[in-house]
Amino acid sequence: MSETPGPEGVTRLLVEWQNGDEKALESLIPIVYGELRAIARRYLSRESPGHTLQSTALVHETYFKLVGQQRMRWQNRAQFFGIAAQMMRRILVDHARHLSRDKRGGAATKLSLDEAMAKAEPETEVDLLALDEALTSLALIDPRGARIIELRFFSGLTLDETAEVLGISSGTVKRDWSTARAWLYREMRQKL
Repeated sequence: MSETPGPEGVTRLLVEWQNGDEKALESLIPIVYGELRAIARRYLSRESPGHTLQSTALVHETYFKLVGQQRMRWQNRAQFFGIAAQMMRRILVDHARHLSRDKRGGAATKLSLDEAMAKAEPETEVDLLALDEALTSLALIDPRGARIIELRFFSGLTLDETAEVLGISSGTVKRDWSTARAWLYREMRQKL
């Protein structure tokens, strides 16, 4: 059994695939698929009961969108999973919009934000469409804060993992996370 490559190995495979090596893609698929599935499971474990989107479907849709990125210049593993997090967010928001339309204006899918937000309001659930709107607004004034929220919430990354993805210190992530979370919490409270 071969050893799973580290971040450098994934980056190498991404670059080789980008340069047209189909064998690199074949090697990359099982590595990134497992990580994408773990991210989707963590995310969907916070969904409200009765949610219709399964982690496998979320991973497959994300995966096909990632593989279809013909013009993407893959730089590293962190960039790949950052883009995957953005795609998962879009897929989940589109899914929530579809469900909301199907219910003719019924309540949107509800999600628990994350463990930090839960500490402030243990029973708080967040409307995914309102969260997407608030994140879009936050990105206009604090793009890095919005990325931190996205990576922590949609990808389930820890502070240290988020720091690695963004190439900044854990301390900076912690400060930005606190500020962005407070801003987002205030925005979401105003929408209630």
